[in-house]
Amino acid sequence: MTKQTILGRVTQLAKANINALLDQAEDPQKMLDQLIRDYTANISEAEQAVAATIGNLRLMEQDHREDVDAAKEWGDKALAASRKADELRAAGSGAEADKFDNLAKVALGRQLQSEKEAKTAEPPIASQTVVVDKLKSGLDQMKSKLTELKSKRDELVARAKSAQAQNQMMDSVKNINVLDPTSELSRFEDKVRREEAKAMGKQELAASSLDSQFEQLDSLGDSAEVEARLAALKTAS
Repeated sequence: MTKQTILGRVTQLAKANINALLDQAEDPQKMLDQLIRDYTANISEAEQAVAATIGNLRLMEQDHREDVDAAKEWGDKALAASRKADELRAAGSGAEADKFDNLAKVALGRQLQSEKEAKTAEPPIASQTVVVDKLKSGLDQMKSKLTELKSKRDELVARAKSAQAQNQMMDSVKNINVLDPTSELSRFEDKVRREEAKAMGKQELAASSLDSQFEQLDSLGDSAEVEARLAALKTAS
């Protein structure tokens, strides 16, 4: 897998419009579950590829540092050889001085070669650094999208359960109409009212019977008075 392919896939996945995908889905929850699985797998794959890309960049940077250090080291050796040549020439040892000047030239040649190699490596390192930064940013966006996917999935599941519970409640309430006179509650109320009316009827009947007894008692009293007066008349005559 090339770095451009990795970058393209990471960028495409990071820019995925979740809401648009959900609008097109027949079963949003199943699609979210599948997207989460796909994203998780792609993130894992991309992380490995990005890690390899970063590793290559670090090797390039390490080689560059070694070239820079080598150029400095060869420069220091050239300077030391040149100074030694100057000392020997001042002391009258021209042949020995030439030998150290030649060593200085060799060191300067090696320095120049190391500097060229370091300079040649700088553009690829800069380009690879840009790619790595984009890959890291893309991975961060993918992980953010994954979090968003999981959040939407959890929200969708919660809303689905809530809607199901509400529908069950409404189905239950629909079967119980407390305003319907034929409902169980109304029939029970009618039964209570009939019992109350029956009790009232018994009370009224009992009261009527008591009044009749008192009327009979009054009638008996009048008859006794009549008899007593009749007896008094007879006695008087």
